[in-house]
Amino acid sequence: MLTAFIFLAVLGILIVVHEFGHFIIAKKIGVRVEKFSFGFGLRLITKKMKDTEYSISAIPLGGYVKMAGDNLEEFQGKPDEYFSKPPGKRFWIIVFGPLLNYILGFLLFWLIFFVGYPTLTTKVGGLIDGLGAKAADIRVGDKIIAVDGEAVDYWEDLQEIIHSKKEAAKVRLSVLRDSQEYSIDVFIKEQAVDDVLGQKRNVGLLGITASDEIKEVRHGFLESFSLGLDKTFELTVLTFKALRMMFTGKLSMKDSVTGPLGIFYITSQAARLGVIAILHFMAVLSVSLAIFNLFPLPVLDGGHILFLAVEKARGRTLSIKVERVINQIGVTVIVSLALVVTYNDIMRFFGDKISNIFK
Repeated sequence: MLTAFIFLAVLGILIVVHEFGHFIIAKKIGVRVEKFSFGFGLRLITKKMKDTEYSISAIPLGGYVKMAGDNLEEFQGKPDEYFSKPPGKRFWIIVFGPLLNYILGFLLFWLIFFVGYPTLTTKVGGLIDGLGAKAADIRVGDKIIAVDGEAVDYWEDLQEIIHSKKEAAKVRLSVLRDSQEYSIDVFIKEQAVDDVLGQKRNVGLLGITASDEIKEVRHGFLESFSLGLDKTFELTVLTFKALRMMFTGKLSMKDSVTGPLGIFYITSQAARLGVIAILHFMAVLSVSLAIFNLFPLPVLDGGHILFLAVEKARGRTLSIKVERVINQIGVTVIVSLALVVTYNDIMRFFGDKISNIFK
């Protein structure tokens, strides 16, 4: 029950922020907003304020803003209608939804760095046979405090340094053992491992695994701002890299795209790790949602931007018939994608349990 509540809260915040982006710019530009809805289907709560009807609907997996004259079939040419505004102004109405999601992702990363997050220390939790650490008499419980004189406090920093080393490289580790500091030379071995996108790459390895010792890390206000920007940029680059690999067939959509069911499962895992894990997942999801919504597919914001570009080039809007056909194709593509993604989520996250039922 708690997981379901957290799942709906996460989705709800992302949706409201997205739709509020469309809403606030439409109001600013002078477009009358008729409806602002969280969710679809049966309306549970409705309240009208001025020209806008605000509602919460039964199916909380989405939301929408309905603007006056925002489709050609009902457009009457009134000055407060969507299609009465020039393409440049309509562009800002469309793009501000994804933009606010993107900004929300950055703000959440900034908050995480500022309030503190748990990270693994450099304490050795295990040794791997055939690699340098065991041969050099590194022991479980040792704490690595420096590599070649460069201080390290966290497992992530230690990994980054060691992974950059090449075959037959030797490093001098400063190791804290029983309150005594030792200097130990360890040979690095280069091996192929899977990166975050599942691609093989060669990295240097010591042959140790992390312990479960964690440390709370906090940064200053301005430093957190900078780290939040870096994190958002890194995630953006990684997302576009993954998309390029998907389109070229180097990355499977099955293993890299998830839908509401997958999001629910990941939310349940994050909830067990605490508030910071939920906020981190929410930040990643918000940035990803912003990027996904800019895909040039009908129904999505990117599709509407594409229509604007075509309109600008032609000097007039598409015909009602053409727009209707394109939107129908877009809906078909989105629904088909949703079905495929949902099936993949079921098999990826619950496939083992399903198999056990039929044994």
